[in-house]
Amino acid sequence: MEDLEESVRLTAWVRGRVQGVGFRWWTRSRALELGLSGAATNLADGRVEVVAEGPLGDCARLLEHLRSGRAPGHVDSVVERWSSPGGTFTGFVER
Repeated sequence: MEDLEESVRLTAWVRGRVQGVGFRWWTRSRALELGLSGAATNLADGRVEVVAEGPLGDCARLLEHLRSGRAPGHVDSVVERWSSPGGTFTGFVER
């Protein structure tokens, strides 16, 4: 079993009606509740890129939130990538 306390970076690309609906603010709120650092960024193609760093278990919970159907707007799909943390974030910001 993986170590849920292992520090990781989650990068998630969220597709759907996720810009201009409070999605980045909502994502930031969930991430801060989990104690994660990172950013939620609007992309030119209409997606939102979410980068979060912290314990594996907490990043996995954020991913569950993104896929839950409770986010503002409408999420069609979430593509994820897991990697080692870069340690470049302090707090969680909207871009």
